[in-house]
Amino acid sequence: MRIAQIAPLTEAVPPMLYGGTERVISWLTEDLVALGHDVTLFASGDSVTDARLEPMWPRALRLDGAVRDPNALHMMMLEKIFRRADEFDLMHFHTDYYAFSLMSQQRTPFVTTMHGRLDLPEHQPVFETFSSVPVISISKSQLRPLPGANWVATIPHGLPVNLLRPRPARPSYLAFLGRVSPEKRLDNAIRIARRCGIPIKIAAKIDRADFDYFSEVVRPLLDAPDVEFIGEIGDDRKAEFLSGATALLVPIDWPEPFGLVMIEAMACGVPVVAFNRGSVAEIIEDGVTGFVVEDETGAVEAVRKVEQLSRKIIRKKFEERFTSRRMAMDYISVYRKLVESARERPRLVVG
Repeated sequence: MRIAQIAPLTEAVPPMLYGGTERVISWLTEDLVALGHDVTLFASGDSVTDARLEPMWPRALRLDGAVRDPNALHMMMLEKIFRRADEFDLMHFHTDYYAFSLMSQQRTPFVTTMHGRLDLPEHQPVFETFSSVPVISISKSQLRPLPGANWVATIPHGLPVNLLRPRPARPSYLAFLGRVSPEKRLDNAIRIARRCGIPIKIAAKIDRADFDYFSEVVRPLLDAPDVEFIGEIGDDRKAEFLSGATALLVPIDWPEPFGLVMIEAMACGVPVVAFNRGSVAEIIEDGVTGFVVEDETGAVEAVRKVEQLSRKIIRKKFEERFTSRRMAMDYISVYRKLVESARERPRLVVG
C-alpha cells in the first residue's frame, strides 16, 4: 500500500527529546515500512526514517527561532500534499483538523488521528461541520465529548517492544516523567512523595508557555532535599530512570487523551499510580499494572501497595497491549477499510 504519513512540523520525527505525537508517528512509520508498505513521511527535514522523507521545512520549528508563524508553513505543507494526493492509496494526517476542508476536495482516502484533547466548546462546531471526515481516537475517553464525529476506530498508542526494557536496579524513589505544566500537576507529585516519605526524581521538559506555573508553583517545592529535578531526557535514558523508581506518578488534572509515559513505565515493568482522569482507567489495570486513584490521599495509599505488584507481569501486559507492531496492524486494518470504501464511493463529502 502507498501510504503518506503527515506529521506536524513542530518537532522532528522522531523528536530529539520530548514530543509524544512525533515519537508515535515515527514508531508507526517504521513499523509500516518493516511490514512492506511504501511509506512517504512529510515532516521537517531533520527527521530520520526508513520511509521516503519529504522535508517540508529544513528544521523542526521548535528549534528554528527564525520562524514566527508556524501556521503559514503548515498551510504550505497541506497544499503541497493536496497537489500530490493521487500518488498515494491513503493519506494519514496527524495535524489535528487542519486538513479536513482541503483534503475533502480530492479523491484519495484520508484519515486523521486526533492526538489532543477534544472537550473544548469550540471543537463541537468543527466536527459538526466536518461530520463525514474519518477520524481516529487514541482512547475511548478522548472521543466522548464528540459523539457525532465520524470515529472509524480507537487505536491506543504503542512503542517498539525493545525500545525500553527493565534494567537491574533497586527501586528507591518515585518518578515523574514528561512535561511540567498545570495539567500534568508536578506539584501534586511532589506533595505525594513528601507524604510518602520517599524521594522523587523529576525528568521533565518546561515549555515557555508553562514557565509561570513552574516559577510560581513548582520551583518553591524543589528546594526540599528529597526532590531532584533532572530536566528533559531522551529515550536513551528513560529505561534506567524508570527502572530505578518504585512507581511512576501521574497525578494529572485534565482529560488526558492517552498518556505515553504510562506505557513507557509499563515497558520497564514499573507500576503507575495515576489520577482517574481521561484515558487512565483504559491504560492502567488497577491492581495489576498500577493503581487508579481519585486524589492525593488515594495516591499515598497506592504507593504503599506497589511492592505487591509483579514487575514481570507489568512488562508482560505491555507486550500484550501496547507495542508499536500492534498499533501498526490496527492502523493497516483501518487503511484497508477506507481504501475499499473509497473504491465503492470515491469522493468524500463534507458535512
